[in-house]
Amino acid sequence: MADAVPKREYSLRLGSTAPDFEADTTIGRIKFHEWLGNSWGILFSHPGDFTPVCTTELGEVARRAKDWEARNVKVIGISANGLEEHAKWIEDINSFGGKTAGPTDVQFPISLTSMTCWTTRTSPTVTTKVFPSPSVPSSSSTPQRKIRLTLNYPAVAGRNFDEIIRAIDAIQLGDKHRIATPVNWNKGQDVIIHASVNNEEAKTLFPNHVAHLPYLRTTPLDS
Repeated sequence: MADAVPKREYSLRLGSTAPDFEADTTIGRIKFHEWLGNSWGILFSHPGDFTPVCTTELGEVARRAKDWEARNVKVIGISANGLEEHAKWIEDINSFGGKTAGPTDVQFPISLTSMTCWTTRTSPTVTTKVFPSPSVPSSSSTPQRKIRLTLNYPAVAGRNFDEIIRAIDAIQLGDKHRIATPVNWNKGQDVIIHASVNNEEAKTLFPNHVAHLPYLRTTPLDS
């Protein structure tokens, strides 16, 4: 039986501050903001332990450990079950992943809190019911605790982690440079010069850019 946990509902927009919470996890009790430190954070919410799609997803989260580390990202799984169930589920995740996709070792925390506080729309604000979760959101927050990305998937569709990582790369690159990324962009491809950069600035900042339209300029970017 799952441990009793407080039910919380949050109504959040992209750009709003991610709420702090304190919860028991498979690596001990954490305070979310304190645990994040100066890292980016991704929260993966699941309707429950021992669910088939989620078992495959959390194995992929574990196998992507080097990808998260390279981007200064910490990940945490959220599920409504208790710690004992989480521990048993991790055994299943590691076993199935090892047999089907390669070495799998879940080291990231899984929390027993039932909070699923991340929403998919910027306007109007949407609040998700927390128990049970009708969807499986993935959310990304910056070291400033601002929500930058939300993705909601129905329970029948497994998450695409290539897309999650692609989106993080785009957001981090946009924070570093005055750029945006075009449709279907992948790391290493040309980017779009942000509209806030005037043409004179563009000549200095992006000397190899191409002006396709008065409002659409693309440029290669080294990093």
